[in-house]
Amino acid sequence: MSASLPPTVPRRRWTARQDELFGQLVALFLREGFAFVTLDDAASRLRCSKSTIYSLASSREQLVRTAVVHFFREAAERVEHKLAEIDDPTDRIAAYLRAVGDELRPASVAFIDDVAAFPPANEIYERNTEIAAARVRELISEGVKSGAFREVPAAFIAEAVSSVMVSIQKRRMSAGTGLSDAQAYDELAALIVNGIRAQ
Repeated sequence: MSASLPPTVPRRRWTARQDELFGQLVALFLREGFAFVTLDDAASRLRCSKSTIYSLASSREQLVRTAVVHFFREAAERVEHKLAEIDDPTDRIAAYLRAVGDELRPASVAFIDDVAAFPPANEIYERNTEIAAARVRELISEGVKSGAFREVPAAFIAEAVSSVMVSIQKRRMSAGTGLSDAQAYDELAALIVNGIRAQ
């Protein structure tokens, strides 16, 4: 994950109450998905007026997109923060992929399925996956240069990792293996590190 995600529509400065409500809304979406959550439902669940919900976004579609962008951007920043604390190349790539998995754990199956089914949200997840795959390629190249990884074609490994990431993002991995997105990232981390570590 990387913080370079598609921008959402610039928002006006929010009040502390609006920030709190938006955080609660994101948490609601992560737990239950958003396909069946109307603005009326959201207002009722968050115990606020519908006009307050509209102060966060001008439409339901924009609200969902803003929430999804927020989730992935915040997750990306936390992943990079964890990575910045690690120096060893082997530990860095494992930590990166596992951190991505950790960030996806709060996302319910309903949320991931809804993201996949809603093109504006799926575009954000897809873009995030592309950026993450590019980041893995950088980490592999750094490991090869330092001697921590055996001489491997970083482009090939990154392409293989990207294919797995896309499979995870498009829900094919879950359908074929029964693994959650977070579990799949854990297994990918183990596979890559064990496969390219210098002997």
